[in-house]
Amino acid sequence: MKRPEPVQVVKQRRDAMLQTLCEGVPYIGFLGIQFERHGDELTGVLPYNQRNIGNPMLPALHGGVTAAFLEVAAIIELSWAMTWEDMEAGKITDASPRILLPKTIDFSIDYLRPGLPRDAYARARVNRSGRRYASVHVEGWQDNRARPFIQATGHFLMPQRGA
Repeated sequence: MKRPEPVQVVKQRRDAMLQTLCEGVPYIGFLGIQFERHGDELTGVLPYNQRNIGNPMLPALHGGVTAAFLEVAAIIELSWAMTWEDMEAGKITDASPRILLPKTIDFSIDYLRPGLPRDAYARARVNRSGRRYASVHVEGWQDNRARPFIQATGHFLMPQRGA
């Protein structure tokens, strides 16, 4: 019987996998988006940056930046969920797998209030994920998670596994 790996080794492998996943999307780096991982749960972080201000008179975050942030959070959540399943099943043992990203079919955004000039956070929830199609709901907040300033629902074409 094989001994279980030390928890630190497992954590390092999972963190390396998440980093590899995020590095596969250059736009994540361009916007400065980061992901915090707690077990299988991801929270996207969009650190404040002056260049992300769309209306300097308010000032407010640019709507396109916040929409892109939520779309990225949804795509990474879907990819991470697939990767997590494969890691837990022992199908992936190193941090350099072939990265498969879902493709956006549609993405509907609700701007609930202006995004303030500060850090923003997002968490995606997969409503349905099958072999070909997935539906995801994402919420973005700043100071109070119970008061989202933006939310979105997206539908995605899932990549073929093993193809």
